[in-house]
Amino acid sequence: MEELRAIVSDTVFRNEENGYTVITCRAGRENVTVVGVMPELAAGEQALFQGEWTTHPQYGKQFKASQAEIQTPSTLLGIERYLSSGLIKGIGPATARLIVQEFGKETLTIIGEHPERLTEIAGIGKKRAAQIAQSFQEQYATRQTMVFLQSYGVSPSLAVKISKVYGARAQEKLRQNPYCMVEDIEGVGFLTADRIALSMGIAPDSPDRLSAGLIYALQDASVSAGHTYLPAEELLQTAGKLLRVNPELLQTHLSGLLISRRLRSHILDGIEGVFLPQMWQAETEIARRLRDLQSAVQTVMTSTIPGRIRGFEKENGIRFSDTQRKAISMAVQQGLLVITGGPGTGKTTIINCILSLLDRESVLLAAPTGRAAKRMSEATGHEASTLHRLLEYGGESGDFTRDEENPLDCTCLIVDEMSMVDVFLMRAFLRAVPQGTRLILVGDADQLPSVGAGNVLGDILKSGAIPSIRLTEIFRQAESSLIVRNAHAINRGEMPILNQKGGNFFFERKPYGEDAARTIIDLCARRLPGFLRSGDPMRDIQVLSPTKKGACGVIALNAMLQAALNPPAPDKKEIAYGEKLFRKGDKVMHVKNNYQLEWENVNGGEGQGVFNGDMGTVLAVDDEDKELTVLFDDDRMAVYEYALLEELELAYCLSVHKSQGSEFTCVVMPAVGGPPMLLTRNLFYTALTRAKQLVVLVGREDAVADMVRNNHIARRYTALAQRLCEIPGSAL
Repeated sequence: MEELRAIVSDTVFRNEENGYTVITCRAGRENVTVVGVMPELAAGEQALFQGEWTTHPQYGKQFKASQAEIQTPSTLLGIERYLSSGLIKGIGPATARLIVQEFGKETLTIIGEHPERLTEIAGIGKKRAAQIAQSFQEQYATRQTMVFLQSYGVSPSLAVKISKVYGARAQEKLRQNPYCMVEDIEGVGFLTADRIALSMGIAPDSPDRLSAGLIYALQDASVSAGHTYLPAEELLQTAGKLLRVNPELLQTHLSGLLISRRLRSHILDGIEGVFLPQMWQAETEIARRLRDLQSAVQTVMTSTIPGRIRGFEKENGIRFSDTQRKAISMAVQQGLLVITGGPGTGKTTIINCILSLLDRESVLLAAPTGRAAKRMSEATGHEASTLHRLLEYGGESGDFTRDEENPLDCTCLIVDEMSMVDVFLMRAFLRAVPQGTRLILVGDADQLPSVGAGNVLGDILKSGAIPSIRLTEIFRQAESSLIVRNAHAINRGEMPILNQKGGNFFFERKPYGEDAARTIIDLCARRLPGFLRSGDPMRDIQVLSPTKKGACGVIALNAMLQAALNPPAPDKKEIAYGEKLFRKGDKVMHVKNNYQLEWENVNGGEGQGVFNGDMGTVLAVDDEDKELTVLFDDDRMAVYEYALLEELELAYCLSVHKSQGSEFTCVVMPAVGGPPMLLTRNLFYTALTRAKQLVVLVGREDAVADMVRNNHIARRYTALAQRLCEIPGSAL
C-alpha cells in the first residue's frame, strides 16, 4: 500500500450519504486527484492518504485512497483556508481572515478550548461564537470517530454511516456495547460488530456478545434462507458455531431473551421454535386476517353462474374443464380463494371469466412486480398495479398510506404471482383489504418461493384451512407449446423434449463453460434477433443463469453481453461505480426497494418509489454530475445520483430468482453444471416458465438431467400453515 501526503486544494465531488469524495490536492509541486470514501476535508487541510495509484479511462491518473488520516493545518495560510472553506458554520472568508490575524497559530486551540474568546473579534457575539464552537466540535468528533473506527478495520464508508447515527457519542457508545450497531445501523452485521468488539478487548463470553449472536443467527437465517424461525436446538447449534462457544452456554442467554420478549417462541409439531418478534407478529397477523376474510362469504347470483360461464366460453371460443369451472364458481362465491397451477392451465383465462361475472369497476388487480402487473393488464384488458403502488407508499420509513385506517376501495382484489410475496408484503396488503372484500390469490406453487422471508403461498396451501383449487389440465391452446409441455414434464421429474422439429424448445451442446458463454453471446447478438424477427432484441431476449459466478454466471455473462450488445461509442457516455460500468443504452434492473426515489411518467404524472425487480434502460448519462437517467419498462423515468448506483445492476443476464414475476419472448439459459444446492428442479422449472415463445438451453445434456433429477427443496422453517390451523375465522 502506498502513502501520499498532500494539502487539500478543493472538493470536486462529495456524496453526503456514503462519504465518497473526489478532491484535488497539492503534493509537493504536483497537483493530484484523490478519490475514495473519507471524512469531509477542507481546503488547506493536510492529510496522509493510504491507497494506490490508478489510471481512470476518462479522468486519468488518480490516487485511490482506502484510508485518510487528517492532520490539523499548521501554517497560517492553511488555517485560514480551512476556516473559510465553509466546513465550520458561522465562519466565512472575511471572518476567517480576522480570526487568524487575531490568534495566529493558536487559532484552532482557541476555537476548540476557549471559544468565548471569539467574541474579541468584531462582529462575533456570544450566539455566533457558540455556533462556531459547536460546528467545530462536531467536525472534530466525526473525524475522531472515523480514525477510531478505521483503527479497528471498519471501512471508511461504514465509518461515515456509524458516525452519522451516533454523532459525537459514537466512541462512548461503541466502547460500552459495540453490538448495539447490529440493531441500530443498516448494513452493520454481527460479524463486523464482533470484530470491533473483540479488537477492543470485550470477552468472548460477554453477555452482550452471546445475546447479539443469538439474534444475529435468526436474522441471518431469515435473510439467507427465508426462515421465519429456527428450532431452538438448531438455533443454539448455529449460534454456537458462529460464536465459537459451547451451545449449552447459550441456553441461559436464550431464556433471557425470551423472558425480555426480544425473541418469541412457539411449539410447532412438538418442537420449540424461536422467532424474531417481527416474524412472529407478521405470520400471526396474516393468519388472523386471512381467517377473517374467509368468514365473510359472499354470493353473486349463484343460480346464474353456470349459464354466464357458458356464455363466456362461447364468446371466447373455449371450453373450461370441470376443475376450471369449479374454480370460477368458487371465486365468485367465496370470501377467499387460492388458485394454483402451472403454465398453460388457464389461470389468466379464469381471471378474465371472473372479471366478466363481477363488477369490473370495483375489482382491483395486482402483482408483486412491475412486469407481472403489466402482463396482467395486457392479458385482462383491466388495469393492474404493483402491490407497492397499490398500497401507496407514504413516508420515509417505507410505510404505506393504505392500511386498516385507509383501506383499498374495492369489492374484490385479485393478486397474481403469489409465490413471490413474502410475509411482510403479505401483511401490508392484508391490512389494506377491508372486511367483506373478496380476495382471490393466484400463483404457481411449484415455482421458487419468495426472495424475502416466509413461504406464504406454499403455507396457505399446506394448511388446508383456506379454500383452494389446483389446476392440472393444460389448456388446449397451450398443448402445442413445448415450453408448457416440457415445464410440466420437468415438474414430474421427466427429461424435456429437445430440438423437436417445428418446436420452440432447443438445446445446443457446448460441453465447456467458456464455449457455452461465447455461444450465448452469439445467440443474443446475431442469431436469435433474426430468428424471432424481433424489433427489440434487448427486451425480447433474456439470458437467465442459475449461478452468479463462473464462466456462465450472471457477472461474467453481463459483462460479455454488455460488450456485444451495447459496446462503447463516442455518443455513449458512461459512469464507473466500483466494479460496475453503466453506459447509455444499457439494460438494467433496480435491486433494492427504494421508497424515496422520485420518478416521472413519460405520459404524465409523478411519484415516489422504485422497487426490487423493476427493469429498464439507461436513457442518459451525465458524467459531470455523475447521474444516470433510467427509463423503466412501465414508462416511469428516474434519475440516479452517484450513491444510488449501488441499487442498479446490469440486466442482460439475470439470476433465476431475479426473473420471477417476469415473462420474456425468449429465454436463453446455460446448462453447464454447478453446485447441486443451486441447480434444482424447481429453479429449472421457474426459469423455463419465464418464456413465452422460445427457450434455448446451451451446455450439456447431463447437466440438464442433473437439474431434472435434483428435486431437493431447501426446507424453510415457517409457521404460517400451523397458525392458520390454530386461529379460527373471527374478527380481529
